[in-house]
Amino acid sequence: MKDTMRIFFYAPFKPLGHPHPSGDLMIATGLHDYFARRGHQVWSVSSLRSRWIFWKPWIWPQVLWERRRAVRRIIQIRPDLWLTYHTYYKAPDLLGPAVCQETELPYVVFQGIYSTKRKRDIRTLPGYILNKKALGASRHLFTNRREDLINLERILPQNRLTYLTPGIFPEDFPFDAQARVEFRRSWDVGNEPVILAAAMFRPGVKAKGLAWVILACGKLFQQGRRFQLVIVGDGKERDRLQRLAAENLPGKVRFMGRVPRNEMYRVYSACDVFVFPGIRESLGMVFLEAQSCGLPVVAFANGGIPEVVKDRATGFLVPPFALEPFVQAIESLLSDENLRQKMGKAARSYVRENHDLDRNYREMEKVLEKVGRASTSTF
Repeated sequence: MKDTMRIFFYAPFKPLGHPHPSGDLMIATGLHDYFARRGHQVWSVSSLRSRWIFWKPWIWPQVLWERRRAVRRIIQIRPDLWLTYHTYYKAPDLLGPAVCQETELPYVVFQGIYSTKRKRDIRTLPGYILNKKALGASRHLFTNRREDLINLERILPQNRLTYLTPGIFPEDFPFDAQARVEFRRSWDVGNEPVILAAAMFRPGVKAKGLAWVILACGKLFQQGRRFQLVIVGDGKERDRLQRLAAENLPGKVRFMGRVPRNEMYRVYSACDVFVFPGIRESLGMVFLEAQSCGLPVVAFANGGIPEVVKDRATGFLVPPFALEPFVQAIESLLSDENLRQKMGKAARSYVRENHDLDRNYREMEKVLEKVGRASTSTF
C-alpha cells in the first residue's frame, strides 16, 4: 500500500491558475492534480512568478516575504517534501532551495534544465547562476527529456536523477466516432482528408510553425491535391495567419479559434493527419494527444519531438526547415488512406504503451515516497 505524502508544490515559471494557457501550465497542473487524485495532500506554495526576476529588482522584496511565508507554513503543516516543477535560467526557483535548506525539507525538482551556454551572455548569466544553485540543491531531480538528462549529469550524480518518458493520460484523448461525423458534416468536407494544426497564435516559433503549415499545404493545393486544413488556436498573429491562408489556400482553411483541451479529442477525431513542425519544441504534448486519437503526425525531427513520435511508424519526422520533404510527407499521407489508417492505429498503441502518464507518474511516486521517508526534517 502506498504511503500518503504531504507535498508542497511550486511552479516558478508559470504558477498554477495562470490565465495564459501553455504546455508548461498544462504539465504543472496535471502533475499537481495527479498526486491529489492519488490521495496525497498537495499544497500550492506560492503564485510568485520568477520569469526574468533577476532583472526585476522591484520584485525581490516579495521573494523574501514569500520565503518567510513558506517557512511558517512548513512549520505549521510539516510536509514530507517540496516539489518544484520546471526551474531553468529564465525562471530559476528562488524559493524552494532556500526554504528547504532552512527547514531541512527534501527539495525535489521535476523538469529542471541546465545549459552552460547561458553563462556566456550577460543577460542570462544571473539566471544561469541561480538556476544551477537550485538544481544542485535538489535531493532528487526528474526530467522528461533525454537531452536534459545528459546535461544534468554534468552537475548531479546519476543516483539523484530519473528520466521519465513524456506522456499524457490517454483516456483523455480517445477516438470519438460520433464527433467525427458531426464535425465533418458541419465542415462540409465530404470524403476529403482533413489536415489539423493546433498552436497558440503568439509571435515566435508557434506562429512561424503555423505559417510553415499554411505554406506547405499551399504547395499541395497548387499541385491539385484535394484536402481541407483546420487550424485550432488564437492570439495576436491571427490576422496575419488568416491573410497568409487566404493568399495560399483560398477557401481551404477553417480557423476554429481556441478549443478547451478537454474538448480537443473531438476535433482530433474528426481529422485525418496532424501537421505542425514544432520548431525547437521542447516536449510536444500536442503530438501525443493527436496520436492518441489515431492521427499520424508530420513534424520536424528537432527538440523533444523524436521522443514522442516514432518516425515512419506513427508519422514522418523531417529535417528542420526542409520544405520539400515536409510537403512530400504530407502528400504521402493524403494520397494513401491505408497508410493513414496503419500509422494512426500504430500511433494509438504507441502512446498507450510508451507514454501513459499514469504509469510514468507512479514510478515518480515511488521515488518521492523514498525521499520523503528518508527525510530528517526537524523544522
